[in-house]
Amino acid sequence: MSRRSSRLQAKQQPQPNQTDSLQEAQIVQAKKRKTVQDVKKRKEEVTKKHQYEIRNCWPPVLSGGISPCIIIETPHKEIGTSDFSRFRYVHDKHFEVLHSDLEPQMRSILLDWLLEVSEVYTLHRETFYLAQDFFDRFMLTQKDINKNMLQLIGITSLFIASKLEEIYAPKLQEFAYVTDGACSEEDILRMELMILKALNWELCPVTIISWLNLFLQVDALKDAPKVLLPQYSQETFIQIAQLLDLCILAIDSLEFQYRILAAAALCHFTSIEVVKKASGLEWDNISECVDWMVPFVSVVKSTSPLKLKTFKKIPMEDRHN
Repeated sequence: MSRRSSRLQAKQQPQPNQTDSLQEAQIVQAKKRKTVQDVKKRKEEVTKKHQYEIRNCWPPVLSGGISPCIIIETPHKEIGTSDFSRFRYVHDKHFEVLHSDLEPQMRSILLDWLLEVSEVYTLHRETFYLAQDFFDRFMLTQKDINKNMLQLIGITSLFIASKLEEIYAPKLQEFAYVTDGACSEEDILRMELMILKALNWELCPVTIISWLNLFLQVDALKDAPKVLLPQYSQETFIQIAQLLDLCILAIDSLEFQYRILAAAALCHFTSIEVVKKASGLEWDNISECVDWMVPFVSVVKSTSPLKLKTFKKIPMEDRHN
Protein backbone atom coordinates (compact mmCIF):
# COMPACT_ATOMS: atom_id res chain seq x y z
CA MET A 1 0.00 0.00 0.00
CA SER A 2 1.35 3.36 -0.92
CA ARG A 3 2.19 5.97 1.65
CA ARG A 4 -0.49 8.33 0.34
CA SER A 5 -3.27 5.74 0.52
CA SER A 6 -2.30 4.94 4.12
CA ARG A 7 -2.79 8.58 5.10
CA LEU A 8 -6.18 8.71 3.37
CA GLN A 9 -7.28 5.52 5.09
CA ALA A 10 -6.19 6.86 8.45
CA LYS A 11 -8.11 10.11 7.83
CA GLN A 12 -11.31 8.24 6.99
CA GLN A 13 -11.18 6.25 10.24
CA PRO A 14 -12.22 8.49 13.20
CA GLN A 15 -9.74 8.62 15.99
CA PRO A 16 -10.88 7.66 19.51
CA ASN A 17 -10.63 11.26 20.72
CA GLN A 18 -12.70 12.55 17.79
CA THR A 19 -15.44 9.97 18.46
CA ASP A 20 -15.66 10.98 22.10
CA SER A 21 -15.88 14.67 21.17
CA LEU A 22 -18.66 13.95 18.68
CA GLN A 23 -20.67 12.03 21.27
CA GLU A 24 -20.23 14.80 23.82
CA ALA A 25 -21.42 17.41 21.30
CA GLN A 26 -24.50 15.33 20.53
CA ILE A 27 -25.28 15.00 24.24
CA VAL A 28 -24.95 18.78 24.73
CA GLN A 29 -27.25 19.48 21.78
CA ALA A 30 -29.82 17.01 23.09
CA LYS A 31 -29.74 18.68 26.51
CA LYS A 32 -30.20 22.10 24.90
CA ARG A 33 -33.18 20.86 22.89
CA LYS A 34 -34.73 19.36 26.00
CA THR A 35 -34.15 22.56 27.97
CA VAL A 36 -35.79 24.65 25.24
CA GLN A 37 -38.74 22.26 25.12
CA ASP A 38 -39.12 22.35 28.91
CA VAL A 39 -39.04 26.17 28.96
CA LYS A 40 -41.58 26.33 26.16
CA LYS A 41 -43.84 23.83 27.93
CA ARG A 42 -43.67 25.75 31.22
CA LYS A 43 -44.42 29.00 29.39
CA GLU A 44 -47.49 27.46 27.77
CA GLU A 45 -48.70 26.16 31.13
CA VAL A 46 -48.27 29.58 32.76
CA THR A 47 -50.03 31.31 29.88
CA LYS A 48 -52.90 28.84 30.02
CA LYS A 49 -53.16 29.28 33.76
CA HIS A 50 -53.28 33.06 33.41
CA GLN A 51 -55.96 32.88 30.73
CA TYR A 52 -58.30 30.67 32.72
CA GLU A 53 -57.53 31.85 36.23
CA ILE A 54 -60.78 32.46 38.09
CA ARG A 55 -60.92 32.60 41.83
CA ASN A 56 -64.13 31.80 43.66
CA CYS A 57 -64.23 33.76 46.86
CA TRP A 58 -67.05 32.47 49.01
CA PRO A 59 -68.18 34.83 51.76
CA PRO A 60 -69.37 33.36 55.07
CA VAL A 61 -72.66 31.49 54.86
CA LEU A 62 -75.49 33.69 56.09
CA SER A 63 -78.75 32.61 57.65
CA GLY A 64 -80.64 33.63 54.54
CA GLY A 65 -78.74 31.20 52.35
CA ILE A 66 -75.51 30.99 50.40
CA SER A 67 -74.36 34.09 48.56
CA PRO A 68 -73.26 33.62 44.95
CA CYS A 69 -69.58 33.30 44.22
CA ILE A 70 -67.60 36.38 43.22
CA ILE A 71 -65.55 36.14 40.05
CA ILE A 72 -62.37 38.17 40.41
CA GLU A 73 -60.75 39.39 37.25
CA THR A 74 -57.33 37.87 36.67
CA PRO A 75 -54.47 40.35 37.17
CA HIS A 76 -52.69 38.97 34.11
CA LYS A 77 -54.42 40.27 31.02
CA GLU A 78 -52.82 39.20 27.79
CA ILE A 79 -55.11 41.27 25.58
CA GLY A 80 -56.34 44.74 26.43
CA THR A 81 -56.52 48.30 25.22
CA SER A 82 -56.85 51.66 26.86
CA ASP A 83 -57.46 53.62 23.67
CA PHE A 84 -60.99 53.20 22.36
CA SER A 85 -60.95 56.21 20.03
CA ARG A 86 -60.48 54.02 16.96
CA PHE A 87 -63.81 52.33 17.67
CA ARG A 88 -65.80 55.58 17.49
CA TYR A 89 -67.88 56.51 14.49
CA VAL A 90 -67.64 60.28 14.48
CA HIS A 91 -69.92 62.62 12.53
CA ASP A 92 -70.09 66.40 12.71
CA LYS A 93 -72.34 68.96 11.04
CA HIS A 94 -69.39 71.32 10.62
CA PHE A 95 -67.70 69.19 7.96
CA GLU A 96 -68.82 71.78 5.39
CA VAL A 97 -66.18 74.13 6.84
CA LEU A 98 -63.58 71.78 5.37
CA HIS A 99 -65.05 72.19 1.90
CA SER A 100 -65.33 75.79 0.76
CA ASP A 101 -66.98 74.83 -2.53
CA LEU A 102 -69.97 73.10 -0.89
CA GLU A 103 -73.25 74.37 0.51
CA PRO A 104 -75.54 72.64 3.05
CA GLN A 105 -78.35 72.05 0.56
CA MET A 106 -76.01 70.04 -1.66
CA ARG A 107 -75.91 67.31 0.97
CA SER A 108 -79.70 67.37 1.25
CA ILE A 109 -80.11 67.02 -2.52
CA LEU A 110 -77.63 64.13 -2.63
CA LEU A 111 -79.24 62.19 0.23
CA ASP A 112 -82.71 62.72 -1.23
CA TRP A 113 -81.47 61.26 -4.51
CA LEU A 114 -79.91 58.29 -2.68
CA LEU A 115 -83.27 57.67 -1.00
CA GLU A 116 -84.89 57.61 -4.43
CA VAL A 117 -82.29 55.18 -5.77
CA SER A 118 -82.80 52.95 -2.73
CA GLU A 119 -86.54 52.89 -3.35
CA VAL A 120 -86.14 52.08 -7.05
CA TYR A 121 -83.93 49.07 -6.28
CA THR A 122 -86.02 48.12 -3.17
CA LEU A 123 -83.04 48.38 -0.85
CA HIS A 124 -83.43 48.19 2.91
CA ARG A 125 -83.61 51.42 4.86
CA GLU A 126 -80.56 50.25 6.76
CA THR A 127 -78.63 50.28 3.48
CA PHE A 128 -79.46 53.94 2.90
CA TYR A 129 -78.53 54.91 6.46
CA LEU A 130 -75.23 53.06 6.19
CA ALA A 131 -74.49 55.00 2.99
CA GLN A 132 -75.41 58.26 4.73
CA ASP A 133 -73.03 57.46 7.59
CA PHE A 134 -70.20 56.51 5.22
CA PHE A 135 -70.66 59.73 3.24
CA ASP A 136 -70.70 62.03 6.29
CA ARG A 137 -67.70 60.37 7.92
CA PHE A 138 -65.72 60.34 4.68
CA MET A 139 -66.30 64.06 4.19
CA LEU A 140 -64.81 64.67 7.65
CA THR A 141 -61.56 63.02 6.55
CA GLN A 142 -61.17 65.09 3.39
CA LYS A 143 -60.61 68.74 2.54
CA ASP A 144 -61.82 70.96 -0.30
CA ILE A 145 -63.87 68.32 -2.12
CA ASN A 146 -65.22 69.66 -5.40
CA LYS A 147 -69.02 69.68 -5.71
CA ASN A 148 -68.74 67.66 -8.92
CA MET A 149 -67.43 64.75 -6.82
CA LEU A 150 -70.44 64.54 -4.50
CA GLN A 151 -72.52 62.24 -6.69
CA LEU A 152 -69.60 59.84 -7.10
CA ILE A 153 -68.96 59.76 -3.34
CA GLY A 154 -72.67 59.27 -2.63
CA ILE A 155 -73.31 56.46 -5.11
CA THR A 156 -70.09 54.71 -4.04
CA SER A 157 -71.20 54.89 -0.40
CA LEU A 158 -74.49 53.27 -1.39
CA PHE A 159 -72.58 50.65 -3.40
CA ILE A 160 -70.51 49.71 -0.34
CA ALA A 161 -73.55 49.70 1.95
CA SER A 162 -75.54 47.45 -0.39
CA LYS A 163 -72.77 44.85 -0.43
CA LEU A 164 -72.81 44.83 3.36
CA GLU A 165 -76.56 44.77 3.94
CA GLU A 166 -78.34 43.30 0.91
CA ILE A 167 -78.56 39.61 0.08
CA TYR A 168 -78.87 40.34 -3.64
CA ALA A 169 -77.16 43.70 -4.08
CA PRO A 170 -77.50 45.56 -7.38
CA LYS A 171 -74.63 45.09 -9.80
CA LEU A 172 -71.88 47.66 -10.23
CA GLN A 173 -73.13 48.61 -13.69
CA GLU A 174 -76.55 49.43 -12.23
CA PHE A 175 -75.05 51.95 -9.83
CA ALA A 176 -73.14 53.52 -12.70
CA TYR A 177 -76.31 53.53 -14.82
CA VAL A 178 -78.38 55.58 -12.33
CA THR A 179 -75.83 58.40 -12.48
CA ASP A 180 -76.74 58.94 -16.15
CA GLY A 181 -73.16 58.74 -17.30
CA ALA A 182 -71.72 61.01 -14.61
CA CYS A 183 -69.84 58.13 -12.95
CA SER A 184 -68.26 55.15 -14.66
CA GLU A 185 -67.74 51.72 -13.14
CA GLU A 186 -64.01 52.41 -12.90
CA ASP A 187 -64.68 55.69 -11.08
CA ILE A 188 -66.87 53.91 -8.52
CA LEU A 189 -64.27 51.20 -7.89
CA ARG A 190 -61.50 53.77 -7.40
CA MET A 191 -63.67 55.83 -5.06
CA GLU A 192 -64.63 52.68 -3.15
CA LEU A 193 -60.99 52.05 -2.29
CA MET A 194 -60.52 55.68 -1.24
CA ILE A 195 -63.55 55.58 1.07
CA LEU A 196 -62.56 52.27 2.65
CA LYS A 197 -59.06 53.55 3.38
CA ALA A 198 -60.33 56.88 4.71
CA LEU A 199 -62.80 55.13 7.04
CA ASN A 200 -60.12 52.66 8.11
CA TRP A 201 -62.53 49.85 7.15
CA GLU A 202 -64.81 50.74 10.07
CA LEU A 203 -68.08 49.89 8.36
CA CYS A 204 -70.36 48.76 11.18
CA PRO A 205 -71.97 51.82 12.77
CA VAL A 206 -75.21 51.54 14.72
CA THR A 207 -77.39 53.66 12.46
CA ILE A 208 -80.44 55.72 13.36
CA ILE A 209 -82.78 53.10 11.94
CA SER A 210 -81.03 50.37 13.95
CA TRP A 211 -81.63 52.33 17.14
CA LEU A 212 -85.28 52.78 16.19
CA ASN A 213 -85.66 49.04 15.60
CA LEU A 214 -84.08 48.33 18.97
CA PHE A 215 -86.22 50.81 20.90
CA LEU A 216 -89.48 49.62 19.36
CA GLN A 217 -88.58 45.98 19.93
CA VAL A 218 -87.66 46.57 23.58
CA ASP A 219 -90.91 48.44 24.16
CA ALA A 220 -92.90 45.60 22.57
CA LEU A 221 -91.33 42.78 24.59
CA LYS A 222 -93.80 40.87 26.75
CA ASP A 223 -93.51 38.06 29.28
CA ALA A 224 -92.47 35.59 26.58
CA PRO A 225 -90.18 37.66 24.37
CA LYS A 226 -89.55 36.67 20.76
CA VAL A 227 -86.71 38.82 19.56
CA LEU A 228 -85.99 37.19 16.21
CA LEU A 229 -89.01 38.81 14.53
CA PRO A 230 -90.38 42.33 14.98
CA GLN A 231 -93.03 42.42 17.70
CA TYR A 232 -93.99 46.06 17.16
CA SER A 233 -96.45 47.69 14.79
CA GLN A 234 -95.05 48.04 11.29
CA GLU A 235 -97.27 51.07 10.67
CA THR A 236 -95.73 52.84 13.66
CA PHE A 237 -92.27 52.00 12.41
CA ILE A 238 -92.76 53.47 8.94
CA GLN A 239 -94.31 56.64 10.36
CA ILE A 240 -91.33 57.26 12.63
CA ALA A 241 -88.92 56.22 9.87
CA GLN A 242 -90.56 58.74 7.55
CA LEU A 243 -89.81 61.45 10.12
CA LEU A 244 -86.19 60.33 10.41
CA ASP A 245 -85.85 60.22 6.61
CA LEU A 246 -86.84 63.87 6.55
CA CYS A 247 -84.68 64.89 9.51
CA ILE A 248 -81.51 63.30 8.20
CA LEU A 249 -81.64 65.50 5.09
CA ALA A 250 -80.91 68.51 7.31
CA ILE A 251 -77.24 68.90 8.08
CA ASP A 252 -78.09 70.10 11.60
CA SER A 253 -79.18 66.53 12.40
CA LEU A 254 -75.49 65.63 12.64
CA GLU A 255 -75.32 67.69 15.82
CA PHE A 256 -77.11 64.87 17.66
CA GLN A 257 -76.11 61.28 18.31
CA TYR A 258 -77.99 58.66 16.32
CA ARG A 259 -79.64 57.17 19.41
CA ILE A 260 -80.81 60.63 20.50
CA LEU A 261 -82.41 61.21 17.08
CA ALA A 262 -84.18 57.86 17.21
CA ALA A 263 -85.37 58.40 20.79
CA ALA A 264 -86.63 61.92 20.03
CA ALA A 265 -88.57 60.68 17.00
CA LEU A 266 -90.05 57.88 19.10
CA CYS A 267 -91.08 60.42 21.73
CA HIS A 268 -93.10 62.41 19.16
CA PHE A 269 -95.19 59.34 18.30
CA THR A 270 -95.43 57.74 21.75
CA SER A 271 -94.50 59.26 25.11
CA ILE A 272 -91.50 60.03 27.27
CA GLU A 273 -92.37 57.02 29.46
CA VAL A 274 -92.00 54.71 26.48
CA VAL A 275 -88.69 56.34 25.60
CA LYS A 276 -87.40 55.89 29.15
CA LYS A 277 -88.40 52.23 29.15
CA ALA A 278 -86.95 51.46 25.73
CA SER A 279 -83.77 53.53 25.76
CA GLY A 280 -82.99 54.43 29.35
CA LEU A 281 -82.68 58.08 28.31
CA GLU A 282 -84.19 60.87 30.38
CA TRP A 283 -86.04 63.94 29.15
CA ASP A 284 -82.96 66.11 29.68
CA ASN A 285 -81.06 63.91 27.23
CA ILE A 286 -83.50 64.31 24.35
CA SER A 287 -85.36 67.59 25.01
CA GLU A 288 -83.18 69.68 22.70
CA CYS A 289 -83.55 67.20 19.85
CA VAL A 290 -87.31 66.88 20.44
CA ASP A 291 -87.70 70.65 20.11
CA TRP A 292 -85.51 70.72 17.00
CA MET A 293 -87.72 68.07 15.34
CA VAL A 294 -91.00 69.96 15.78
CA PRO A 295 -91.06 71.53 12.26
CA PHE A 296 -90.32 68.16 10.66
CA VAL A 297 -93.05 66.49 12.72
CA SER A 298 -95.54 69.10 11.52
CA VAL A 299 -94.69 68.33 7.90
CA VAL A 300 -94.96 64.56 8.38
CA LYS A 301 -98.25 64.72 10.25
CA SER A 302 -99.75 67.10 7.70
CA THR A 303 -99.30 64.52 4.94
CA SER A 304 -101.23 61.30 4.52
CA PRO A 305 -99.59 58.39 6.38
CA LEU A 306 -97.55 55.94 4.36
CA LYS A 307 -99.01 52.52 3.66
CA LEU A 308 -97.14 49.27 3.76
CA LYS A 309 -96.13 48.12 0.31
CA THR A 310 -96.23 44.54 -0.88
CA PHE A 311 -93.09 43.20 -2.52
CA LYS A 312 -92.61 39.91 -4.28
CA LYS A 313 -90.42 37.36 -2.47
CA ILE A 314 -90.28 39.55 0.66
CA PRO A 315 -91.83 38.12 3.85
CA MET A 316 -94.66 40.02 5.48
CA GLU A 317 -92.63 40.65 8.64
CA ASP A 318 -89.90 42.39 6.60
CA ARG A 319 -92.06 44.71 4.50
CA HIS A 320 -91.47 47.73 6.73
CA ASN A 321 -87.70 47.63 6.19
